[in-house]
Amino acid sequence: MTSQPSPVVSPVTGLTDALAGLEELDELPTAAHVAHLRAVHDALTEALSSIDEI
Repeated sequence: MTSQPSPVVSPVTGLTDALAGLEELDELPTAAHVAHLRAVHDALTEALSSIDEI
């Protein structure tokens, strides 16, 4: 059984999805903010680095 390649996400979609994660901060306890911001940062880094591959 072979694994299916992950679908290609456009950089714009990746950026939009990553930034949407910031909207959830108000609902999270302050102690969770650093981990959440790190996840958003990682998603932004991935989306922006994929721009060169267009």
